[in-house]
Amino acid sequence: MTYKYSFTFPISGGNKLRRFTDWASQHAADVPFKLPPETPIRTETMTIRLRSPEDRQTLIRRLDGAAL
Repeated sequence: MTYKYSFTFPISGGNKLRRFTDWASQHAADVPFKLPPETPIRTETMTIRLRSPEDRQTLIRRLDGAAL
């Protein structure tokens, strides 16, 4: 199965990939995703790839109010 869908969300600061991976392992372990290879520190957003629209909606609900 491919990762056809994307989700861009606000996240700033360093170590975005590690922070998101840590959060996802605790709060969204059932949602398959693919991270970008790297993200610049200066960016204020990050886009991840998801397999389905349902995965995207699940992630949106769980990220609501999360402090990354």
